[in-house]
Amino acid sequence: MADQALPEEGPVDLSLKPDNSEVLPPPPPPMSASPPRILVIGAGSRGRTYARSAISSSNGIVVAVAEPDQYKREQFARNFICRCNPDEPAPEGSLFADWHDFLDWEMTRREREKAGEPDVSEGVDAVFVCVLDEMHHDVVVGLAPLGLHIMCEKPLATTLSDCVGMYRALAPHQHEKVFSVGHVLRYSPHNILLRKLLLEDRAIGDILSVVHTEPVGWWHFSHSYVRGNWRKESTTAPSLLTKSCHDIDILLWLMCSPAPGSDLPPHLPSTVSSSGSLQFYKRSRKPKAAGNATNCLSCPIEKDCMYSSKSIYVGPRHMGLETGNTRWPISIVMPDIESFAEDKRKDALLSALAEDYDETTPKEAVDRRNWFGRCVFESDNDVCDEQVVTMNWEEEPLTPGGAADAESLQGRGSKQATFHMIAQTKKQCERYSYVYGTEGEIYADSRVITIENFRTGETTSHRPQLESLGHGGGDVGLTRQFILAVDRVKNHGWSAERAQAEYIGCTLEEAVRSHAMVFAAEEARTGEKVIEWKAWWDREVGNIE
Repeated sequence: MADQALPEEGPVDLSLKPDNSEVLPPPPPPMSASPPRILVIGAGSRGRTYARSAISSSNGIVVAVAEPDQYKREQFARNFICRCNPDEPAPEGSLFADWHDFLDWEMTRREREKAGEPDVSEGVDAVFVCVLDEMHHDVVVGLAPLGLHIMCEKPLATTLSDCVGMYRALAPHQHEKVFSVGHVLRYSPHNILLRKLLLEDRAIGDILSVVHTEPVGWWHFSHSYVRGNWRKESTTAPSLLTKSCHDIDILLWLMCSPAPGSDLPPHLPSTVSSSGSLQFYKRSRKPKAAGNATNCLSCPIEKDCMYSSKSIYVGPRHMGLETGNTRWPISIVMPDIESFAEDKRKDALLSALAEDYDETTPKEAVDRRNWFGRCVFESDNDVCDEQVVTMNWEEEPLTPGGAADAESLQGRGSKQATFHMIAQTKKQCERYSYVYGTEGEIYADSRVITIENFRTGETTSHRPQLESLGHGGGDVGLTRQFILAVDRVKNHGWSAERAQAEYIGCTLEEAVRSHAMVFAAEEARTGEKVIEWKAWWDREVGNIE
């Protein structure tokens, strides 16, 4: 299950490409007479990725952005809104410093339109919400009354109560508007084929067990979860949510959902348990020779440390500035890096990396920004760098009360899924899975799906085409499917329910359920207990209809 860590925001690493396939997205679908008009809220790496995917692989047009950082907002406009005429000013109603500004503008625009005023700007049809995780709830709930089609980046929200609140705000609009969450793994050609092999073709019979691993990557984890946005549970959320909620989602998609086209009810887990902790990125692991240094640029062993910020962000290894890269992760450290002359960029980046805090710095000042030059053993991070989640299913035959048999079970037998997230790996988000069934087994990684058939003794391999290196094509796939759903509702007379089912393939309730499973797993981990899923769901979520 591939996830190449936002490569569209940096150089494409062709070593991740399957041996016999090219990384080529399919041509965009035909444009409708009135193509879906897209607003992107948040011009960070995810917002830019979805905008780029919309242009390359969808039949929608990006017409507006809301972003507080002026440089990122104007750069986004040049690249995606005014890309055909980047030197011309952006049209009215296309640039907003805040999502509230868009909300006010849109309400006024609708009032003018209702009053029959001439020359009223055309509105937007859909919005991609790509702000910080902890802002998702307020943005989505605030926009819900507008009745727009919404795609919210994962995670849906950082608390269970916010997830439920978002459901209740969006539910009244499900008959008219589609909704999607950024569970991009569902939309990669790799995972679509894997699900078909398991649920439709029944290539290994009934699933008995899945063991799925996400190797985050040693320097990638230190960038995002030790020095970066998602380092503290108190300011964002647990790493199981911020990094791996779509891994839990993909497991539920494979293990709970009936085969495509089936109207059977989902087979839900019976229990969930979890263990994990912050094992490595902490002060007790700091090399003694580093002494009291808290910043890499003042550390006596910087040249020998694999976590040197200078080595990672400036040097010729990894994706540093000296490789010619100015996108991810460099653009996260310095969003305006390209505004500097080439011969000034290194000094500017080193100056940014030298910034540090000490005991006199107010906690709120430390919390509200990232510190990419900070020693990874002296940071204020507290999220798990390794975690295991185990989900179990009991037999649930289609004829309750009767004797279970193969015919009545139809994939609803007892089974188990184990998920392992680990930071200290060479692989960078190149997920891999072992699936064990009653008649065979499957190994699936970022390049190949290999089936071992016990009945015939045959080994069969599939090498799915990659549409992009962004989540194995999932970024492109999700963007295309969401905008196609919007187009079908806007231009082709489809109901929102039909477009949701056929193009997005995930209901709002499913999105809440997979997030709820993450919160249940965290409760199990911190409480050192096994959670009974149904009782937990009834108690914590209840009837969200």
